[in-house]
Amino acid sequence: MAGKMDQAHHFNQLLEAAAQDRPTVSNSGDLLRPLTHGVVIRPLTTHSDARGTVTELMDERWGYPDAIRSSYTFTIRPGVVKGWNLHRRHQDRYTLLTGEIELVLYDTRPASPTFGQICKVVLSEHRRVLVNVPVDVWHADHNIGSRDATIVNFPTEPYDYANPDKYRLPIDTDLIPYSFGPGATGW
Repeated sequence: MAGKMDQAHHFNQLLEAAAQDRPTVSNSGDLLRPLTHGVVIRPLTTHSDARGTVTELMDERWGYPDAIRSSYTFTIRPGVVKGWNLHRRHQDRYTLLTGEIELVLYDTRPASPTFGQICKVVLSEHRRVLVNVPVDVWHADHNIGSRDATIVNFPTEPYDYANPDKYRLPIDTDLIPYSFGPGATGW
């Protein structure tokens, strides 16, 4: 009997010390935490039939103020981080085709209502979205899946080879209050 009491006491002790998870998404899958100011996540429509799928990636009728002027794809290997980087003149507009990444945003815009906040958005091939990264928001892409992730970007300006609009910090910088965990690789 004493053994059972000790086990029950130990269980209760652990439960009292534990923190219960807070809800992070609604039952429809929408994020409950605030997004970085200016970030819009647009669910993408995928049409599926016996032949395969078609996913609409960008449409001018969606109301994005900047037309498509450039697009490119990039990949990220499993466990690798691309970032931290920031753009002063253009927004990124991502959609993920394969794999799974966590897009981590850090808002340092002084006038922003989300100044100083970290925001994490998971992009997955199982629920494709188009997400924009506003000007002057630091961001990094972390492949949290088990295979290469393939992303399409529709930046609001084409790449400027003479004057690249890209500023970088190391992924383990002390200037951003976020850690990708021990052993994270990338730049």
